[in-house]
Order: sequence, then structure tokens, then C-alpha cells
Amino acid sequence: MYAIVATEPGGPEVLRWTERPDPDLPPGHVLLDVAATAVNRADLLQRRGLYPPPPGASDILGLECSGVISELGEGVTGWNIGDRVCALLTGGGYAEKVAVPASQLLPVPKGIDLAVAASLPEIACTVWSNIVMTAGLTRGDVLLVHGGGGGIGTHAIQVGKALGAKVAVTASAGKLDRCRELGADLAIDYREQDFVSEVRTAFGGADVVLDNMGAKYLSRNIDVLAPDGRLVVIGMQGGTKGELHLGKLLAKRGHVIATGLRGRPDSGPSGKSAIIDSVRANLWPLIEEAKVHPVVHAELPITEAARAHELLDSPETVGKVVLRIERH
Repeated sequence: MYAIVATEPGGPEVLRWTERPDPDLPPGHVLLDVAATAVNRADLLQRRGLYPPPPGASDILGLECSGVISELGEGVTGWNIGDRVCALLTGGGYAEKVAVPASQLLPVPKGIDLAVAASLPEIACTVWSNIVMTAGLTRGDVLLVHGGGGGIGTHAIQVGKALGAKVAVTASAGKLDRCRELGADLAIDYREQDFVSEVRTAFGGADVVLDNMGAKYLSRNIDVLAPDGRLVVIGMQGGTKGELHLGKLLAKRGHVIATGLRGRPDSGPSGKSAIIDSVRANLWPLIEEAKVHPVVHAELPITEAARAHELLDSPETVGKVVLRIERH
């Protein structure tokens, strides 16, 4: 098969479309003929040598894909050859073929194009597992999402609104109108406005904060929490070490939670299969009812992966970038 690999740590120019061995098919896995994959910020970090894959995972980039099942591994039930699916991956999505644990498959939602479906598994599982399964977002809560114009942010806005929450976001000025179109009740220019005062003035505080910044926003995220509020940190774009004011946290009975998706085990109460099951049961119907829809900024051929990485890093990009595999 052919796949995109990083020949060495570096910029987008190190990505090459090159021949690699076909993947093995362990028991409990299915083999997919990949139709498309999507670019995530983790891919950019891995390309630079800053986010190595977990032990045993493919070194090929790509944490999600869509495609058609071409082979069933030993012991797989509930799926058939020819099924159109999308999948959460630990790696290997930027390739013509990938082996996936059957427990990490999702059917392509009704009404969603097969290539566009590649943009869903990573953001759907990240958003749902964090704001609902971990932070317990419910109707009437206030959700603050940092990075509202990104793939996770655009999805979280819609999920929050579909669940009956009030949603505030931070984003760059050029993305605020799009965030409002997706349902954000309050859109904050993170360069020019203080999100703490804006959220406090509008709502009194945030019950749930979904944060991709880490250290840089830690103190202000504690300040913006409402009583019994939950801060969920899923990224460290603003650094890894910050000072936590325990007095403020205690006074609010607040929670600070840091989670990741890629390194989770497949099984167990917090494993990927449990997340997939909850997403399929609760979030997929919202997508099929068009209450939540994929936000795709661009679709490119996979041979243009370098350009796709540049796009994801661009301040103009809103939502996901999809890479299609052309088959002849």
C-alpha cells in the first residue's frame, strides 16, 4: 500500500507519499480500504517529533479515517465486508489501508458523505467523552470552549447547544461570526477581550470549561468557573506547567481534570470502546437529525498532506481539513 510518512522530524515538507507494507490483521480487528482521513493538531506535533505514537501503534500519521471494510479478523461480529464506516485510530490513517479494532468502528451517519465522515471520530469522541461523560454537561449549564474555531471547538459548540447548554467560546476575531452561526451565545476575541469578565458578566461563570491551552489559561480558567465548576484540560498549546491557586479552587468546590484520548486502552469503563458505544448511542442520532453537523474547511487529495498541515495551522481555517484517497 501507499501511505504518508514523515521522513524526519520537521515542517510539512517532510511528508512523503511512499510505499509501505500492508498492515497485519490481528484478531478482533477489521481491515479498511481507506476513503479519507482528517488532519488533527496531534498529527502536526507527531510530524515535528513532539508526539510519538504509543507503544505498538503505527508510525504512520492519522487518528481517524473513513472507508469500507475489506476483511474481517478472527472473532469479529456485528460488521460485514462492504460496510461503510468511520473509525477512531491510534495511528495509521494517512494510508490506503488500515487495521482497526472492531470496537473502534462507527457506521457512517445517515446523510453524511463518506469522505466527510472521516472528520468525525476524533472530535466526536474527544468532545463527548470530555464534556458529557467526564464533566457531566447538562441542560442549562454554561459551557466555555477555548479555540471555538477549530475542529473540536466547532463540534463542541453544536453539541453543547444540542444538549441545552449556553455556550461561550474564545477565538480569533475572524472566526467569531462563524462560531455564532454554529450556535455560540457568546463569542469572545481572545486577543482583545478578557474571557473571565465576559463570561461572568453574561452568565455568572462557566459550569464546564473545555480547554486546549493548558498552563497559559490555568489561573483564568479557575477564575471563570462557577461553583462546582469543572475544568477539563485536553491540550497544552499554552504550556505544560502552571500555578494552581488551591484556595480559589476550594472556595468554588471546583474540579480540574486533564484527559487524553489516544493513549487510552480499548476496554474498561474509560476505554475507547466505552466512548465509542456512548457516542454511537447518544451523539450519532444528533448528527443524523442534523442538530450537529461536520464542519470541514477543505478537502484535498492525500498527496497534498503538506498543504493540509499548513491549512490546519492557518488562522483562517475553521473546522477540519480532510484528505481524500483517490482510487483508480
